[in-house]
Amino acid sequence: MRRTAPPQVYFVVSATFHYLGPALAVLLFARIDPLGVAWLRIAAAGAIFWIWRRPLRAWRSLDDGTRRVLLAMGAVLAAMNCCFYLAIDRVPLGTVAAAEFAPVIVLAAIAVRSLRNLSALALAVIGVYLLTDVRLSHDWIGLVFTALNAILFAAYVVLGHRVSRAEGLRRIDGLALAMGVATILALPVGVRDAAPAIADPRLLTAAVGVGVCSSVIPYVADQLAMARVRRSTFALMLALLPAVATVIGAVVLRQIPQAAELAAVVIVVVAVGLHREAG
Repeated sequence: MRRTAPPQVYFVVSATFHYLGPALAVLLFARIDPLGVAWLRIAAAGAIFWIWRRPLRAWRSLDDGTRRVLLAMGAVLAAMNCCFYLAIDRVPLGTVAAAEFAPVIVLAAIAVRSLRNLSALALAVIGVYLLTDVRLSHDWIGLVFTALNAILFAAYVVLGHRVSRAEGLRRIDGLALAMGVATILALPVGVRDAAPAIADPRLLTAAVGVGVCSSVIPYVADQLAMARVRRSTFALMLALLPAVATVIGAVVLRQIPQAAELAAVVIVVVAVGLHREAG
């Protein structure tokens, strides 16, 4: 699959698990504050990556430029996860999801060089708008965290793309190193709130499940997709996130979409299929 599957397949896998993770996080929200949930997610994923990849060997062979990129990506992952959970604690998830897509539209638009790709971008924006139920909140703190999360998500796309193509570094090793950095950086702000899970095997198991579904599988799939497409193409593919969420809601939760939502899913799929990379 790794050599033959199109990058869209990896992205759909990423999107699917991206929305399964919050389902497991429900158990944690009832007992743990948002920053504690964020750190548990990061730490669980970081531990799995370090056991799996043992990336310190790769770190020793890297040049200073690549190390700086990995440190920056780790800082972005730490801040992004913290801002995400602080945002959804105060603002509807639909609003947070829509805000995440806004900055990456810019990444996709910057590289538009043809009418075909411009049409694909326009269709993607229309499809996401129809799929996303945006409700502005009066909680200004929540909106600030929502905006910060969106900006950091765009930074993750930029840095993740660079890591996926760094010379002398296997893709997953770079991700493992960045997640280790994120675990350390987020430790001071999240470990205290995460304390209830340390003594509760049920909560700890849920935290590991959140880490696997929200950070391990999606981020690995992102790296595999990023290595095969341009950054602008990956940014456009992010329009598939709300489309996949709609399908999961229909299949798993029996949340049957309305005709407009079904049309929006079709529009997003057509947009991603219409886009063509230069060269």
